[in-house]
Amino acid sequence: MKSFENKSVFLTGAASGIGRELALQLAQLKCNLYLVDVDEKGLNTVAEEAAAQGVRVLTHTCDLSNAAQVSKTLADFDKRCDVIDVLINNAGVAYYGPTDTMTQQQWNWLMNINLLAPIQITNHFLPQLLTRPDAHIANMCSISGIVAGGRFTAYHTSKFGLIGFTEALRAEYNRKGVGVSAICPGPVKTNLYEAAASGREGSKVPTPPNWLCASAERVASLTINAIRRNKRQVVITPMAHGLFQMKRFVPSLIDFANGFSRKKKKRLAILQAEENLRLQQLKGATSCESVAKSQIADAA
Repeated sequence: MKSFENKSVFLTGAASGIGRELALQLAQLKCNLYLVDVDEKGLNTVAEEAAAQGVRVLTHTCDLSNAAQVSKTLADFDKRCDVIDVLINNAGVAYYGPTDTMTQQQWNWLMNINLLAPIQITNHFLPQLLTRPDAHIANMCSISGIVAGGRFTAYHTSKFGLIGFTEALRAEYNRKGVGVSAICPGPVKTNLYEAAASGREGSKVPTPPNWLCASAERVASLTINAIRRNKRQVVITPMAHGLFQMKRFVPSLIDFANGFSRKKKKRLAILQAEENLRLQQLKGATSCESVAKSQIADAA
């Protein structure tokens, strides 16, 4: 992208964190903004700060887990804006806890926001983006869409899907002049972890230490650079780069780390003992049944 000046940007998750920094930095580059978030108060605050840069800023409050609300937001954009040049699917939520205790409702909530809403929004804007001379799509994918760990299965699933969607879009539309980038940061200093749903009653979602995290400002800056240079994929933070290379060259180390547990042998031993008891009881019941049948036959 040669210049950001006067470009029209549609940005989700704009009220805080990476989205807020993106809005402010894009405003400094003289982009006109359409900002979307479920947090109306935070959204209005960001809009005021961005508008101080002398650009047009429009907002719309939307719960991305609700497809009908997403449709209303898109219709509002079409009514109030003439064109779109840049689409940034930034909004995301997380769930932490054992996957086997997750409800379908929790799965739907997370997948709708992290994956299905970006697909719905992108599908709506693709015909318009194809008419623009310097269009771009950037999806906030995360290193969690490349390397998986435990207790964040739904989040990993959504981000793996978003990376696949992004790569497919790039393969199909980069040749037609629409740039597409997957942004894959490691942990970032945002409220993602504090706001995440927890499947462990009474337990908070663990937050990475600050020294492992990138700032939202840096991620926003690198995202804008990726759009400017039409980068395919951007991995952010040393930890994310380390995990990326480990997955690429020595994936067995990731298996070892994910499979390590001091309680694993004890747990399996208990399960095996329970299974042995079940088999003994079943064998005993079968034996008693055979004796009963024999006695009935003798009586007859």
